[in-house]
Amino acid sequence: MPLKAAPEDQALLLDLQALDTKLGQLAHRVAKLPEAAAAAELASRRDGLQAAVLQQTGAWEDARAELARTESDVQVVEARIARDRERLQGTSSQKDIQALEQELEALARRRSDLEDIELEVMQTVEDRAGELEASRAELASLDAAIADAEAARDRALGSIAEERTHTEANRGTVAAKVPSELLALYEKQRARYGVGASHLERGMSSGTGVMLGASDLDRVRAAAPDDVLVEEESGAILVRTGESGL
Repeated sequence: MPLKAAPEDQALLLDLQALDTKLGQLAHRVAKLPEAAAAAELASRRDGLQAAVLQQTGAWEDARAELARTESDVQVVEARIARDRERLQGTSSQKDIQALEQELEALARRRSDLEDIELEVMQTVEDRAGELEASRAELASLDAAIADAEAARDRALGSIAEERTHTEANRGTVAAKVPSELLALYEKQRARYGVGASHLERGMSSGTGVMLGASDLDRVRAAAPDDVLVEEESGAILVRTGESGL
């Protein structure tokens, strides 16, 4: 036996459908929230910048280590120069003097080469430090932007959550007024087809957005006011009101 329900009870389904549509829209807003996308994009940028900072930190530390090695090499050469000069002053052997002078000349060239390298490495250290400092400043600025974006996202989510809570409360109030069998059919059709109730307005179904054909309209006109009709195209309960144009 076809399900029957008073026309005023069937009309409640339109209110219920409107509230369910709104809940769906709110869920879509959460999924596509611009504030959330902005915060995520900034967080992604931060991940890339953080990786760059780690790489630049390693390059700066490597340059400092190279500078320390170069400075150590210079100190070793200077120590040898000082030792050879002391030995040169303490010997009268022409053979030793000649050998020490040759070694001092070689050490002087070596020290000059090392000092040139040292200057280059010092410049590298300075360059790497500048790059690292700039990236750290950019990271700090990005962190501030992320904090602002996350605050904006949380405010938007809070507003949507508040609206959803209010809508769910209204839905509960309306659903409580719908007869249980009619509500069960509505929930079944909505779960299956996405729309539980369709309004027939001036011959057009809100579930499909198209005008009903002549044969369908004849079937609707022939139905009793308390007959519960299910639209074949949308799978939704077809609700008739004074605006249906029958």
